[in-house]
Amino acid sequence: MLQEFKSFLTKSNALALAVGVIIGAATGKVVSGVVDDLLMPVIGLILPAGDWREAKLVLRSVVDGKGKVTESAIAYGHLLGTLVDFFFIALVVFLITKALLKPAPAAPTKSCAECLETIPLEARRCRACGYPVA
Repeated sequence: MLQEFKSFLTKSNALALAVGVIIGAATGKVVSGVVDDLLMPVIGLILPAGDWREAKLVLRSVVDGKGKVTESAIAYGHLLGTLVDFFFIALVVFLITKALLKPAPAAPTKSCAECLETIPLEARRCRACGYPVA
């Protein structure tokens, strides 16, 4: 059974998936820290004063027999705050990904003089038409 489990881990990429999930969770904490601790205080200086995340449009307010107020409201401040958070989290994830994942340089190529097919620089014949290339 141990052999089957080892085979499952290596053949089904379950181990790679587990590592990806763990790395993703750790990256999520880093991104949240950057957004919450670095970016949002600066954004708070730019945005209007007050608790704008609690802003709402009250549609109806009802006072029951016990004096308790119930209201129906559209909490647009919370929605705007969530959108601002999403934008900055997506921006930080983009910047981290861009910094860490550099594109591989393209392999050097040349064109076949006969058919204009792109072929590797070291090729002696075109793979498309068989024309000898220097």
